[in-house]
This record gives sequence, C-alpha cells and structure tokens, in this order.
Amino acid sequence: MNKASGTQPNVDLDDPRYRIKPYQQIIASCTGAFITSVFVTPLDVVKIRIQTQQKAMLSNKCFLYCNGLMDHLCPCNGKMPEWMRRNGKFNGTVDALIKISKTEGVTSLWSGLSPTLVLAIPATVVYFVSYEQLRLYFKDTYNKRYKKKSTNMEQPFWIPILAGGIARVWAATLVSPVELIRTKMQSQKLNYAEITQALKTVIKYNGIPGLWMGLSSTLLRDVPFSAIYWLNYETIKSFTSQHTFAFNLAAGATAGSIAAFVTIPFDVVKTHRQIEMGEKEIYSEKPIRSSSTWRTLQRIYYQNGVKGLFSGLIPRLIKVAPACAIMISTFEHGKRFFYSYNAKRAVDFEVDRDVHLLQHKSKSTK
Repeated sequence: MNKASGTQPNVDLDDPRYRIKPYQQIIASCTGAFITSVFVTPLDVVKIRIQTQQKAMLSNKCFLYCNGLMDHLCPCNGKMPEWMRRNGKFNGTVDALIKISKTEGVTSLWSGLSPTLVLAIPATVVYFVSYEQLRLYFKDTYNKRYKKKSTNMEQPFWIPILAGGIARVWAATLVSPVELIRTKMQSQKLNYAEITQALKTVIKYNGIPGLWMGLSSTLLRDVPFSAIYWLNYETIKSFTSQHTFAFNLAAGATAGSIAAFVTIPFDVVKTHRQIEMGEKEIYSEKPIRSSSTWRTLQRIYYQNGVKGLFSGLIPRLIKVAPACAIMISTFEHGKRFFYSYNAKRAVDFEVDRDVHLLQHKSKSTK
C-alpha cells in the first residue's frame, strides 16, 4: 500500500494463482460479522419496535397472551403493553432510541444480541463464502467458454446477481429459526424462559416447519436485496482499480442503501409474520395459521397505505448502510491480506525451490 496516498496496488484478487482459500474467506468474514452485529443491534431493535407498534395499531384484535408470555400489543380492556405504556408512541428513530434508553435502560437496545451473534457468524460465513465461490465458479466457467483466446477475465453483470441470490437462499434458510427468536426478543423484552415457551407452542401447533415461519417473506426480502446489492457493489468497484478501505466503505453503504430501500416492504411483512408467532390464536384449540406474504402486504397497504409498507425505513437505512459498509470493507481488507499472504508464500516457495535446485546442481557438478 502507498502510505502517502492511501491507495492499494492494482492487483487482481481473482488471480487463480493466489486466490484466497475458503477457510481464509471464513476468517475474513467473521471479524466484520461481529463488529457489524454489535453496531447495528440497537437500530434493529428500534426498527422492529416501530414495525411492531404499527402492527398493533393496524390490528383489529388484541394480542392477548393468557399464559403471561407477552403483554398486549394494543389497548385492550384498559390495558396496554408495558413498553408502550412507559414509552408512549414512538415518533421516529431518534425518539425511539431516547425513550427506550430512558425507560428500559441502555442495555435494552442490545436485546437479542446473543442470538444475533449466533445468527450473524454462521450466516455471514455461509453467505460470503458461498457468494465468493459461486461468483468465481460462474466467472471461470464463462471465461473458459466464451473467452478462450483472451487473457483478460470478464465478469458479466448477471454473475453477482445469480451468485448473491443463491448464496442468500442458503444462508437465510440455515439461520431462519434463530432469526425468529431474535425478532421475538426485540419486539418484546422477553427472557429466555418465555422464548422457550413460545417456541414450544409453535412446534406444538405447527411442527418443526413452524420454526421457519416467515421464511418466504424473508427470502422475498433478502434474495432481491442480495442480488441488487452485489450488482451495485460490483458495478461501483468496476469504476476504479484503486480499492481503498474508504472506497469499499462508501461502495458498500451506497449499494446497501439502494437495496434496502427497494426491499423494505418485504422487511415489514417479515416482521409482521414473525411476531404473529405468539398471538392469541396460537394458544387456542384451533390456531389460525399466519397470513401469506401477499395477503399481509395487501392488509398493510389497505390499512395504512404506502407509508405502512415503508414503516421502519429510516432505522433500516441507518442500520443497513453502515452494516454493509463495515461488512464488505472488512471482508475485502481480509481478502487482500490473504491474497498478499498467498502470493508471498508462492514466491518464497519458488525461491526455496530454485535455491534447492542450484544447491543440488552444485553438488552434482562436484
């Protein structure tokens, strides 16, 4: 790296000779996952609280939990949820941050951090490693088939779209049960005993597949998000060969913000469907299954218009932009580090081999 300018040498990180190995990709992605999780959890709590508040306002019934699992999420028989009674209505992201900190303590902003970390590490590893492996596979296959006489490796626009979408399907399906737990912990301040009871109830009435409740809406949000994100990020990267840490931060934030804006309606639906896990019906003798993604979208739109579909947009953007920036910049930095490490090892190996051959040749002549 040029310390004066802060630029990095123009190297092709996809060079087959020095490509980083899967285990190196895992290490590169873990650090960013931890930092990102700690940073964005408060914003995730605020986003889910705002969306939960909207769901309470839109609902025609009270979410009454007769076993004490949760408070009501709307006024009912003169009662209302504990956090709503103490905080009042949230009038935005900053207002929610301040009220939650004052009434529930600052640590409440990190509700669900433990399952977030449990979710983030494997999800990030699966996602980033899968994306890189798929992208390189598609890129190599394309260039072998259509660019046999060319020494320049090309990457068509559809490769990051396809690789990102497939990688997200695998990662989202893997961690969906953990995300279900995290969403419940953030929508209401629950302890682990209450979460355990809720999960037992879900399994009792919906079986093991109930743990993947909301997966379809999660995929409808995350697969397009991933495709849009990687398309924009790889496009921005192609504008220059000087990929500094700051450049990767800006590129990640920009690509993430665009993808988050486009997919926010599906994020709202995902939250609505997952917090239905503990609704009154689930404790009745004939529990009612969660509404489909399309019906949930229609209901939100009819009851609260376009504004309802973009509930929690600001905290989502505030969360996603820095999260994408931190994650991709640390990952790219890790990739560059391991690329240099692999290149150095390859050079050292060649030097040692040449020295060994010279020594062997010298002994032979004697």
